[in-house]
Amino acid sequence: MKWLKRLTAVAAIACASFAHAQAAYPARPVRIVVPFPPGGATDIVAREIAERLTKAMGQPFVVENRAGASGNIGVELVARSAPDGYTLVVGAPQTLTINPQLFRNLPFDPQRDLAPIVVIASVPNVLLVTNRLPVKTPQELIALARAQPGKLNYGSSSIGGTPHLSAELFKSMTNSYIVHIPYRGSSPALQDLIGGQIEMMFDNLPAALPHIRSGKVRALAVTTLERTASAPELPTLDESGVKGFDSQGWFALLAPAGTPQPVLERINAEVNRILATQEFRERLQRVGADPVGGSIADFRQRLRNETERWGKVIRFANITAE
Repeated sequence: MKWLKRLTAVAAIACASFAHAQAAYPARPVRIVVPFPPGGATDIVAREIAERLTKAMGQPFVVENRAGASGNIGVELVARSAPDGYTLVVGAPQTLTINPQLFRNLPFDPQRDLAPIVVIASVPNVLLVTNRLPVKTPQELIALARAQPGKLNYGSSSIGGTPHLSAELFKSMTNSYIVHIPYRGSSPALQDLIGGQIEMMFDNLPAALPHIRSGKVRALAVTTLERTASAPELPTLDESGVKGFDSQGWFALLAPAGTPQPVLERINAEVNRILATQEFRERLQRVGADPVGGSIADFRQRLRNETERWGKVIRFANITAE
């Protein structure tokens, strides 16, 4: 009986200690891994939310870029990290719903090995052309591409990202042939677009917006069915004649599978609180993003829906990464 009482007391102390640890989270700095290079839309949104989480939760939330292999390197790093809430990743459609359908031998499954927390923001993609190209509307671009099949090149931030799949969808819906030039991230692709090494590209609006506003590139249209408040002057591809065109990116926080539920819920609650503030909503709008938020269950449903949606595009365009 003494042994049983002692064991019960130890278990009670352990449970109390665990509860205290969760209540005190975070007790040290938290790393947020961005699986793409600095300067892209994923990086921009990650740094915006990290700054607010640092202020809200009393510990530094530090962004770390771990780019490579279309985002797989950074995602795998987090999937294999300790499930204690101190290593998070910013996921996007490419890394969570597209790559598993492109790479046949991924050593991890993002939807099995990561725990969804919350979707931070969504962004439209935007159709961009170099200033050296003599087109001002999507229809003029389509006419040029059809007149010179294979002569135009388009860049993308990586194989399989929503900018890449948006371009393939554009090609299929406009019956045009444009050559794909993949890059290691959005920033180098944009630099080559500015320099005229490539003629066009689709990109997430937050990464492209500074270059659009400075006049370094020309934006022709956004890819959502409705115009965005971040750049209301830009028409949609749908209203520009490519009927039904709809594509967008989004950015979300995830943790390693097995992370305690109270930790996930604490981060979810804090992010939703931040997203509800007028200051942060306006800040997202200025960089070209729209707040999303919602529950962990909402995020899981989005993952299922997006996996099915992009799978259809991948199969139609016969896209492979290996």
